[in-house]
Amino acid sequence: MNYFDPAAVFDVVDLAGVLANGVLGGAVARQLRMDPVGFIVLALTSALGGGVLRDTLLQEGTPVALTNPAYLITALAGAFIAYAIELKGKWANRFLIVIDAFALGCWAATGTAKALAVNLDWLPAILIGVATAVGGGMIRDIVVGRVPAIFGGNTLYATGALVAAVEMAVLYNMGLQNVGMGVAIGTAAVLCILARRRGWRLPGPGEFNVRLPRRARPAERPGAGWPRPKLKLPRLRRNGNGTSEESPDAPRHS
Repeated sequence: MNYFDPAAVFDVVDLAGVLANGVLGGAVARQLRMDPVGFIVLALTSALGGGVLRDTLLQEGTPVALTNPAYLITALAGAFIAYAIELKGKWANRFLIVIDAFALGCWAATGTAKALAVNLDWLPAILIGVATAVGGGMIRDIVVGRVPAIFGGNTLYATGALVAAVEMAVLYNMGLQNVGMGVAIGTAAVLCILARRRGWRLPGPGEFNVRLPRRARPAERPGAGWPRPKLKLPRLRRNGNGTSEESPDAPRHS
């Protein structure tokens, strides 16, 4: 008898990601020295914002985060943990990074699968998957007046969500939805963790420029020789006796 249920495993990863992002939202509130209301708002935004955005765009009923009480309870638990405990140790930080990386792939794959299930084309389905994975953190940063971290200057994050969403779209169309979830979660986790470990980043605008060679002018071309000097010769005028003398306004040369 087979007791393994892939859906249960994905639900555990999903809720673990909700908890981790709730803690991360609360950590931002702690940095900004907010009161408990700020902790709750940022935790809910960070943990559930992507899923609510996904379900709102798909218009397939009430968002799951509002119909399943486990999501709200888990996000509030993350806010309480961040409010009660200052998580600044090395191992606590690593634990949150690992859980967040696994949840990133899970959310990207879930968003892509739900979009494909309502007969969206593969490209908008991938965009929905990426928005599901990174939407909560993006909304959280906008709420506190920051430029969203996914827009640059950080290690690969949205890139991991994009890779996971593409993998899910391909395997979903092959009828391998559970395999797609597993592959997406594993790939996104490995990519994001390695990016944090190695410091991988996408190139900025000043780091990847293509410059065409400037066309040389005729005088600058090889073999054209030196430009001819321009000499100003003195002007001569004739006297009445038939001799010539230099004009008084001509330049003098020593």
